[in-house]
Amino acid sequence: MALESSPEQPQPLRAVVTALKGWVERTGAVWVEGQVIQVKRRAGYAVHFLTLRDKLADVSVQVSISTAVLDAAGPVPEGTLVAAWVRATVFPGSGSLTFECRDLRPSGEGRLLAHLEQRKRALQAEGLFDPALKKRLPFLPRAIGLVTGKDSAAERDVVENVLRRWPAAHIVTRHALVQGQQAVEQVTDAVRALDRSGEVDVIVIARGGGSLEDLLPFSDETLARAVHACRTPVVSAIGHEPDVPILDLVADVRASTPTDAAKLVVPDAAEEARVVATGRDRLREAVVRRVRSEQDRLGALRSRPVLADPSGAITLQSERLTEIRARLGRGVRRALEREDDFLSGSLARVRALSPRATLQRGYAIVTTDDGRTVASIADVEPDETIIARLLDGDIAAAVIDVEPHAHEEHAHEEHAHEEER
Repeated sequence: MALESSPEQPQPLRAVVTALKGWVERTGAVWVEGQVIQVKRRAGYAVHFLTLRDKLADVSVQVSISTAVLDAAGPVPEGTLVAAWVRATVFPGSGSLTFECRDLRPSGEGRLLAHLEQRKRALQAEGLFDPALKKRLPFLPRAIGLVTGKDSAAERDVVENVLRRWPAAHIVTRHALVQGQQAVEQVTDAVRALDRSGEVDVIVIARGGGSLEDLLPFSDETLARAVHACRTPVVSAIGHEPDVPILDLVADVRASTPTDAAKLVVPDAAEEARVVATGRDRLREAVVRRVRSEQDRLGALRSRPVLADPSGAITLQSERLTEIRARLGRGVRRALEREDDFLSGSLARVRALSPRATLQRGYAIVTTDDGRTVASIADVEPDETIIARLLDGDIAAAVIDVEPHAHEEHAHEEHAHEEER
């Protein structure tokens, strides 16, 4: 009912806001459908805010929501379609219209995404997505296991690209439904059979994309656990970029498309041939450089005098030995000549001092008859027999008289006087 008012009798603002609050709240709580375009979580607060937008019209409102209600709804990423149980009210302080969310449930595709997100979190907590458990793909598998739909585009893409890259590749194909209720069971059985056979070195699970509902089998927990238990590396090639199936997370390698999977499981023969050719050329160049370097070293060694003329060192040493021998001979001869000269001089001096030389000059050695040497006239007496020894014999004579020389007497006196002093 409208409030009565006039310029003379206006209604108080508080009355108008209170009446408006009452009129709005009469609508009660109502379930509304909308798309979440923004989520504002406020750390440390019990109330948060969502912005909901109508699917068709350009209408959006901000909704307050408690932490308990928001957490109970599970992950609500932006873009999720939800059903919200809201109650409209007017905030008295500002007179603004607000909506309070008392329950929130993902609807349609959003419900599926929320359910899949919960399943991902549970499997992640168990460690099924741990990167440390991922197995490396072989460089060149003996055989490739392929699980895909029969006569599907995914099968054709994988086979054609594998054979184009490596014509000798061997592919073991297991056909299975990749959509519908039996898809999980058939894909799981095919993966387990290939893994148990031991004839393949890698398994590719391929499908050419599809809607979220079509790809639900590849987010099934049974298939995820079967892939996780495989001893053979598994490549997921579902080809659905907007949403990531759980298979992509648990597989050892994720390929964006079946074609990309073919590039991952086998090398490109042409590229490998180029790599081998390049490596062979580089190896040949390295060997040629090494041989050339060793030839240069050998040439340098051969150019050295000792190798250019191996006998040169011997000749040089022989020449040095000859020179040393000559010097030694000259030194010995000079030493012998010096010693010979010294010996000759000594011999001459000895001969000059020897009694025989004295005798040769006409002197004689005079002794008494009993062999005493006569050095002075005092050593003999008149009538005494003396012996004069000459160079060629002895002469016996008798002393007739003894007469001293005058200068000898004077010298004898001086000598006696010197002794007395």
